[in-house]
Amino acid sequence: MSTIYDVAVVGCGPAGMTAGIYASRAMMKTVLIEKNVVGGLMALTDKLENWPGEDSISGLELAERMQKQAEKFGCEICYTDITKIEKTDRLFTLSTGDGQTISARSVIYAAGSTPRHAGIPGESEFTGRGVSYCAVCDGAFYKDLKVAVLGGGDSALKEALFLTKFASEVVIVHRRSEFRAEKITQEEVKKNQKISFVLDSVAEKIEGRDFVEKLTVKNVKTSEISTINVDGVFIFLGYDPAVDAVRDLVKLSDDGRIITDEKGETSLPGLFAAGDVISKLVNQVSTAVGDGARAAVAAERYLASK
Repeated sequence: MSTIYDVAVVGCGPAGMTAGIYASRAMMKTVLIEKNVVGGLMALTDKLENWPGEDSISGLELAERMQKQAEKFGCEICYTDITKIEKTDRLFTLSTGDGQTISARSVIYAAGSTPRHAGIPGESEFTGRGVSYCAVCDGAFYKDLKVAVLGGGDSALKEALFLTKFASEVVIVHRRSEFRAEKITQEEVKKNQKISFVLDSVAEKIEGRDFVEKLTVKNVKTSEISTINVDGVFIFLGYDPAVDAVRDLVKLSDDGRIITDEKGETSLPGLFAAGDVISKLVNQVSTAVGDGARAAVAAERYLASK
């Protein structure tokens, strides 16, 4: 007889792993399902300075600690992709990309989000050949080279700061005259002599031969077109919630995120959501952890009522 889990948690970011810790501590048979790396986007963060109790910790180290804690309480981890979730009677069936299924009495959906693409000519052609969405992953390849960063939020500015460890120059291209990042991050960026700015501008095209060689930008106020010679383009224009597997099951907000109640339950009973996929004010590691804890407690009470 195949295993039926009490809780299947989709996603091993901070929300998912916290849910796994809480659920397994409550003596529920729990599986954590991850298609990429444990920790999600958090694992790709060079430095967390707002995690309570730590002056600074890398996202990868925090992810490893969370994984060990979850496994200590008996949480199983399964590396696969969930393509579809269905509910029949009181049981959920999760279909994987390789044709397998996982059965569970409740689901906590915490699949996180994926980097938003710029959608400009040359982006897809040069991905992996000068176009990147992760400075921690690829920054070391640009030692003593010039790179551009697209974006003006927290991620863009923090990644730009990280890139200065390797690159000779980092040019931030932002469509507005002001940044949306935390003030302390903005101050760090403005003080860094390796960083320059092209504001009120958007990227129009990425060009090169075998690798990226130049970026064409357009000033949104004057419509002036200019070219920046760069060896790499790092794109940080925000993130889209990974909701495809549940899109037809739950209610979504106008921005495509999952709507939950105060317990983290979606419009489908027994299906809970947490982390970057839900509609909320701010997406941070600390808020994701709270989401995961809330959803796990709610799932326990849901199962107890059944």
